[in-house]
Amino acid sequence: MRYTNLALSMLAAAVLAACGGSSSDPGPVIDNTLTRGSLVANPPNMVPVPQADGTAVKSLDPVVFGKMLEAAKPGTTLVTGTPKCAITNYYMKYGTVGGKNEATDATGAIMVPSGSDPACSGPRPVLLYAHGTTVEKKFNMANIRDNSEASLVAAMFAAQGFIVVAPNYAGYDVSALKYHPYLNAEQQANDMIDALRAARKAFPNIGATDSGKLLITGYSQGGHVALATQRAMQLNYASEFKVTAVAGLSGPYAMSLFSDAIMAGSPNLGGTLFFPLLTSSWQNSYGNIYGNPNEVFESNFLAGIETLLPGDLSTTELFTSGKLPQTALFNSASLPGPSSPAFAPFFGANNLVKTSFRNAYLADAQAHPCNANPADPLNCAPAIATRIAAKKNDLRTYVPAVPVMLCGGNADPTVYFVNTQATAGYFQAKGLPAAALTVLDVDSSPTGASDPFAAAKVGFAQAKTAAINAAVAAKVDPTAAVASAYHGSLVPPFCQAAARGFFQNVLAH
Repeated sequence: MRYTNLALSMLAAAVLAACGGSSSDPGPVIDNTLTRGSLVANPPNMVPVPQADGTAVKSLDPVVFGKMLEAAKPGTTLVTGTPKCAITNYYMKYGTVGGKNEATDATGAIMVPSGSDPACSGPRPVLLYAHGTTVEKKFNMANIRDNSEASLVAAMFAAQGFIVVAPNYAGYDVSALKYHPYLNAEQQANDMIDALRAARKAFPNIGATDSGKLLITGYSQGGHVALATQRAMQLNYASEFKVTAVAGLSGPYAMSLFSDAIMAGSPNLGGTLFFPLLTSSWQNSYGNIYGNPNEVFESNFLAGIETLLPGDLSTTELFTSGKLPQTALFNSASLPGPSSPAFAPFFGANNLVKTSFRNAYLADAQAHPCNANPADPLNCAPAIATRIAAKKNDLRTYVPAVPVMLCGGNADPTVYFVNTQATAGYFQAKGLPAAALTVLDVDSSPTGASDPFAAAKVGFAQAKTAAINAAVAAKVDPTAAVASAYHGSLVPPFCQAAARGFFQNVLAH
């Protein structure tokens, strides 16, 4: 990725300047201690945004950004809104911890709005954003031009007046951690917290004036991370952080319920990617998922499986190279079989997960069932390490003390909407006031003229129809086309737009 090379060269230049550059330009203050929340270079590196004509701009003009968005995907600004603010983008490196609480580093982005519009100047709310699952180690939220998730977040929030802090997570980009603590709720919350601490150190030097309002959101994996972060701030760091509101978007919050459903015969789309990521994370974090990876994975896929993700290969390359099967998580002879015909593609001959591993999991689920009581779903004692880890990272353990939004789509084949329903139900059963909880299914009809999320629902329906029409025109299965796009591209912009509206409403009251 071109941006990564640019960032590394800028960081190297900054370090050289700090170690003996021009006296008129002493460069940033360098902190290589890797203590939690330390900022390696303060101020962090300002990242010029490459333009189509080969130039690069230090501050992304809102008109120029609007044109970039429309050129990449026509109609984007109808969902994000026309950019109001210029954006100055910074790349930071900070100290945090890994899944074993070992010291490490991570990187991320700080996006600072500016401009004459009242929404762009003066003290601004801070949005802490957690990104979704990616298999490529080079992923970088500071790459606004080439990273579609970074671009959407910049358009949805930074260009509308929010200071955005967006970590890349330990194990990604140039982080020294050799694995990523995927869906390790404690570590990922620590990572987010440390990124915010580091960003706050930078704010005075990069023109970011914090209003004191802290909003947390994230999509998919990031939805889980967002709620885990708010939980950690509420329970462990209440004197340091005051969260204004949190929005979880299509996240796997109910990990025990979700994991049990997958193993019982309802595998999710993308499961052959998520399973190795999760296994690597929990094995590195807890050390007890297996004694040898051949206990979990079929021999066809053992070579390099422990360090495969995140890595250098794209999703397509992982499949075409034979490193992972595209859909077959379980063997076709494994019982129970698919819970419905829709799950048949996830059972096949060239499968990833050993039947013996699945059998052991299912035997434990039968002997030690969880999720029997929606109001007390984790009142259970699983005996095998994978189910213990799933329970440990399930977020149905507390009641948020701030306004909460949970958004998703009811037909999501990747992160099942039951995660949202079960978590919302738990919060309600434990006493979260109805006025403090907003649950949105973007794949539903507006409830009436007063529906505050009518635009998101209508927009989603239009996007889904467009996907169907495009599939028909291309003579491909429209059902499969919608399923493949549902979680990764159809839902995100509409849940993010709804989250922004939710946050703006909270801020206004």
